[in-house]
Amino acid sequence: MNARLATLAVAIAWLLTSVPASAHHSFAAEFDAAKPVRFTGTFTKIEWTNPHAHIYLDVKGPDGTAASWRVELGTPNDLTRGGWMRDTLKTGDRITVTGYAAKDGSRMITARAVTSSDGRLLFVRDTTSKR
Repeated sequence: MNARLATLAVAIAWLLTSVPASAHHSFAAEFDAAKPVRFTGTFTKIEWTNPHAHIYLDVKGPDGTAASWRVELGTPNDLTRGGWMRDTLKTGDRITVTGYAAKDGSRMITARAVTSSDGRLLFVRDTTSKR
């Protein structure tokens, strides 16, 4: 009976640890290093989730129409260690984002830097890492 319980415990542990890992992706799988982007928009919301937090911006195009962009940041833990809180940005804040566009053409980027309208650098991704 003990061997069955041990096998079950190992199987459950494997399942629980494999699910979060499958949600993570490499930079090259989703984003294109040959497509750098930079834009300024209005912050609308944040998703404080693992493995990456995301912010959403409304960005006006050349015709004046606003489009919502999803911006991938670091992990919530990395953001917190860098001084971010869930309320670092307020709805309506104007920010500038630099990063790389999604390969699939969707309105999503991975941020390399986020700057406030007064020039404060709010987020910088470690460019020495592979992510």
